[in-house]
Amino acid sequence: MTSGSAENGAGERPAPRATGLPHPTREGAEVEFERTIPAAADRLHGRSRDRIRAIDVLFEADAKRADVLDVLAERLRRTAAQTPLPQRSRELVELYAPHAADIDEDLSAHSRDWPLHRMPAVDRALLRLGSAEVLYGEDQPARGAIIGEYTKIAEVLSTDDSPRFVNGLLQRLVDVHGLHS
Repeated sequence: MTSGSAENGAGERPAPRATGLPHPTREGAEVEFERTIPAAADRLHGRSRDRIRAIDVLFEADAKRADVLDVLAERLRRTAAQTPLPQRSRELVELYAPHAADIDEDLSAHSRDWPLHRMPAVDRALLRLGSAEVLYGEDQPARGAIIGEYTKIAEVLSTDDSPRFVNGLLQRLVDVHGLHS
C-alpha cells in the first residue's frame, strides 16, 4: 500500500504532496487553483497564447463546475498567472459564454462515440472555445486557419490523438452548419 493512495485510520485522505496543483480533499470540494503550469508554448504565436489563456479559464470553470463568466471575473480580479489575462482571451471567453449550451449540444451530437463527459477535460475546453470561435466569431474567412490553430494547441496541451480529434470535430461542426473554412 502506498502513502499516495492509502487512507488513514479516520477514513480521510492523506494530505497531498505540495505540487502547486489543485487537490480537492473530498468529493465535490471547492478546487482552489494556486497557479497556472505553463505548457511548452514556445512554438505558438501570440494569438495562440491568448487562446490558451482563454482555454485555461474554460478548463477551470469545468473543473470547479462554476459559471465561466464567474471564473473570468475572478481571473480578472486575481490572476493565477504572472501576467494579467490578455484582452483577446477575455473576448474569447465572452464569445463562448452566451453560446455554451448550444456548443455543448453540437459537440455531443457530432462527436461520434465520445460523449462530452468522457472527453479529456483539456479537449473539452479546446473544443468549446474552438467551436465558439469558428461558429460565432467575427473572423469568418479564417475558419480553416482557426481550426489549424486549435489543432496546434491540442498538440501542445493534450494527448497524441487529440489534434486529429479536435481538427475533425471542429471541421465537422463547420460543415454541418453550412459554413466554409
